[in-house]
Amino acid sequence: MSKTSHKVTIAVYGGRDIYDQSLKVMKAAENLGTAIADAGATLAMPTTTGFPAWVAKGAKAAKGQVIGFSPAAGEREHHAVYNLPTDHTDHVVYSGFGFAGADLLISRSCDAIVFGYGGLETVHEFWVAFQEGKPIGVLKGGWDTDEILFGLLKGHEATFDHHRIIFDDDPKNLVDQLVKRAQRDRTEAYHL
Repeated sequence: MSKTSHKVTIAVYGGRDIYDQSLKVMKAAENLGTAIADAGATLAMPTTTGFPAWVAKGAKAAKGQVIGFSPAAGEREHHAVYNLPTDHTDHVVYSGFGFAGADLLISRSCDAIVFGYGGLETVHEFWVAFQEGKPIGVLKGGWDTDEILFGLLKGHEATFDHHRIIFDDDPKNLVDQLVKRAQRDRTEAYHL
């Protein structure tokens, strides 16, 4: 097995409700999706609205592959109960575990994780990702999510690898760093 035996999968989390935000938030999300596709990585994301949906839109426009994870047990529940879209996805995994369970599946199914603009749900997603020990990227922008997540880490510096959590305002640079880290982690894990 070589370190290029399969694509790196990058999960992206962010707020489901961005409609009160500026177009800059949506553009930043699209740019992140484009960067993931351009890096040859697969995007994994909650199949939802808001920031993740705009990331998926950017990835698909750049001919990337997108795997969505739904809180619902099936397509009907996804649309009728959760009222969520499936736009810009190639495959949808219907977890049946609600949002919290789907978050855990996404974090365990990917090689690296990025956080963008978000709300309270993003803090939960961050702690799930943090506990999984995956490389984490935080996209800095004209929002305070990056500052909130950085603040959560204060006082816990002794318990995490500082090279594992990357803060950057350039989507391409952030994704490139995460892909390299994920490939290095894969190589070390399999002694390639």
